[in-house]
Amino acid sequence: MDLQNKNNIREPLAYRMRPRNFDEYVGQEQLTGKDSVLRSMIERGEVLSMMLWGPPGVGKTSFAMLISEVADLPFVTISAVEGGKKALTDAVDEAEKRFMEDGKKTILFVDEIHRWNKAQQDALLPHVERGALILIGATTENPSFEIISPLLSRTRVCILERLEERHIIEIVERALHDRERGLGEENIKLESGVVDYIAEMSGGDARVALNALELAYRAKQSSGNKQTKIIVSEKDIREALQRTHVIFDKKGEEFYNLISALHKSMRGSDANASLYWLARMLEGGADPLYVARRVLRFASEDIGMANSEALIQANAAYDAVHKIGMPECTVHLAQAVVYCAKSKKSNALYRAYGRAAADARETSHRGVPLHLRNAPTKLMKNIGYGKDYKYNPDYEGVVEQEYLPDELRGRDYFGK
Repeated sequence: MDLQNKNNIREPLAYRMRPRNFDEYVGQEQLTGKDSVLRSMIERGEVLSMMLWGPPGVGKTSFAMLISEVADLPFVTISAVEGGKKALTDAVDEAEKRFMEDGKKTILFVDEIHRWNKAQQDALLPHVERGALILIGATTENPSFEIISPLLSRTRVCILERLEERHIIEIVERALHDRERGLGEENIKLESGVVDYIAEMSGGDARVALNALELAYRAKQSSGNKQTKIIVSEKDIREALQRTHVIFDKKGEEFYNLISALHKSMRGSDANASLYWLARMLEGGADPLYVARRVLRFASEDIGMANSEALIQANAAYDAVHKIGMPECTVHLAQAVVYCAKSKKSNALYRAYGRAAADARETSHRGVPLHLRNAPTKLMKNIGYGKDYKYNPDYEGVVEQEYLPDELRGRDYFGK
């Protein structure tokens, strides 16, 4: 191994395994596939300012770096968490100097750009307008809410999807076999099913997957004989994930145990326990939209007409989760969960619908009573559609009229 590779091996595996070209880039086929318009433009050197929007570990930074490499353009990166006005000014000065000297534009990559306030984002506008800079911003938040309109109108929003398990498997397998940048030269063997387990537990985050693999291997390497093949088990990966990432088995028994605990705690009106189980799920990496859907269901199934406001609260929380995502949406879910926990409970709607559904299945062959049918044509009216129907607003008080089929006349789905 040459000196350069010896130095590189000290860098994290996730960094070393960044794709060097579009063919090595895994996932986001809608953006980087061979037939995609964006990839064709980049390969021709036509790079536009853009916002890369997607969850952590899906390749936003790698994509930006690839654009720079393929289009042969200088690349400057700023972290919105650490870099402020001075970092931007320095980058702009360098870019404009280069543009004046050789006509080359500079890609300015701003990671977590949503963390910059309005004034900081405003400062980017004139430099993007002048053309010396090509802005590529990366964000985990919805640009519609976090990026100012003037800046958003000058950029193309590219949505990066959460990686599927097959993508994570491909990335991990490549790292295991790559002799130059990965672990191909290392004395490592994974037990059967471990790669699939990594893919399942990493939550679509390639960085988490590679970090867990590397940590599990290095931990066993440091404690054993370096000449002996190191066997990495599912238990090793689980321990590594616990040290680097709160794990959440989205398919295993614990997933259903947690959602059951949340549901039963809300049903039992224990707001503290409800909040705890909610936090266990969200901090463990559960899909917040899944949790929001379960709360939305609970609001009608377990509360219903005892407090119809619960459905409004739950629906508003679902909307907030959809709009802003994690981690900001945790407080909206917390509000809905605590509200539901503190609400009076009733499952009357749930039971009533179950009874109605049973009748519906048994009588689905029966037609709608004629007086309840509309009669938009003369023929339909002549054969009795709508005959003797009483239009309720024309009457005072309760209108004596049957709305159920004859065989279900008098049925009370809400009765005990």
